[in-house]
Amino acid sequence: MRHARLPIVVVGSGVAGLATALAAAPAPVRLLCRAHDGCGSASALAQGGIAAALDPRDSPAAHAHDTLVAGAQHNDEAMVQWLTAEAPAAIAWLQAQGVTFDRHAQGGLQLGREGGHGAARIVHAGGDASGAALVQALRARAQAAAHVQWRGGVDVDALLMREGRVVGVRTCDERGRHEQVEASAVVLATGGIGALYARSSNPAGADGAGLALGLAAGAAARDLEFVQFHPTALEVAGHRLPLITEALRGAGARLLDAAGNALMAGVHPLGDLAPRDVVSRRVAAVQAAGGRVRLDATGVDGDWERRFPTVLAACLAHGFDPRRVTLPVTPVAHFHMGGLATDADGRSSVPGLYAVGEVACNGVHGANRLASNSLLEGVVCGRRLGEGLSHAAEAVVAGPTRVVERGPGLPPAELAVLRELLWHAGGPIREARSLRDAWHACAVLAEAGWQAQLGKALLRAMRLRTRSLGAHWREDRGCPS
Repeated sequence: MRHARLPIVVVGSGVAGLATALAAAPAPVRLLCRAHDGCGSASALAQGGIAAALDPRDSPAAHAHDTLVAGAQHNDEAMVQWLTAEAPAAIAWLQAQGVTFDRHAQGGLQLGREGGHGAARIVHAGGDASGAALVQALRARAQAAAHVQWRGGVDVDALLMREGRVVGVRTCDERGRHEQVEASAVVLATGGIGALYARSSNPAGADGAGLALGLAAGAAARDLEFVQFHPTALEVAGHRLPLITEALRGAGARLLDAAGNALMAGVHPLGDLAPRDVVSRRVAAVQAAGGRVRLDATGVDGDWERRFPTVLAACLAHGFDPRRVTLPVTPVAHFHMGGLATDADGRSSVPGLYAVGEVACNGVHGANRLASNSLLEGVVCGRRLGEGLSHAAEAVVAGPTRVVERGPGLPPAELAVLRELLWHAGGPIREARSLRDAWHACAVLAEAGWQAQLGKALLRAMRLRTRSLGAHWREDRGCPS
């Protein structure tokens, strides 16, 4: 008698996880996430849209060129060429899933421009609420799909292994009860590490949990030192700061110093639309010298409630009307270019374990991600991974099961200390002595929780790359790393 196929377990309910789950049909999928309704992913907070060469005057080759330049040529060029070539089809697929993209008065897709792009090629949905629109549409599809079993309110805190192969996961629900789930394959789609920084645009769940789990199982990592900082978050008190979308600068907003001078004048040919690492370092340098930076969006035309509803609501909630006053801004940890090393099909170095989206590193972003390539990567790579797994033969592995745990988490006070360490040592501008001191402090904290162990791995990678590249910028002062 033929046994029923074990499910593909997908951990994470952002765009990458949802695209993987949908594309895996008709294979059974069990989608696991911390939130009951699947909310709380970084994807849902994404204000930027999706980059795709849709204008007849644009091309995938031009999109690829901009991606490579932004990534400091550290990218996997073949992956970049593939990603940008697939982008127009990804937009069409998303429309078929129910995503309604913004259109101009003549009826065509409205294309915006963001930092690092040489052309207008960003499609948005709901103005600056693109991520939420994508997640909402894909979540509805996944919850209605017969092959997907959705389970929220659980954390995956361990992997099950037999003979060196991942064969399932262990979940922990809100009451602390554990359950083991056997799987034909496990896909980590858990997002990035931004919440490990004191200033972040990411939700609390973007804490590197999936990355730490993969590392505990022996999976190889790649490019952990490359962390992207978004240059414009609203500078207010708190850990997760409201993001001020780059599309505002594409629409004419300008960065100013305390004297009202153009901040980016003479710094980069693209000025306010320079790649994010360049702008973030400039803002951070002004702050380090005791200054402040403001974003002047008062000259941006149009209906803010339609074009920038998320930014407008966040600013008004903190007492700023961006249509009338300039905004205090600061860099924040935004995206991790590094992660679990994967090939083009999402395979990690551990059999049975796959990764997709921000937790993975296939080389497409290089040393600095081009704006609006993240949702694109999640959709395109998720679809490729899901389709591949749907046709994969199920491996039968005998032997005893080993439970590989991520380990206990840091207590709140120690987690706050770690966040400050990473922000000051591993921020937009890095220096050998501060990296060394932060690593030693993390080594002490590592006994108390997995986040500090992950912090050690991040800082080690930052120390080992002694030369500046992309988002990793070293300004050493004669101290060995």
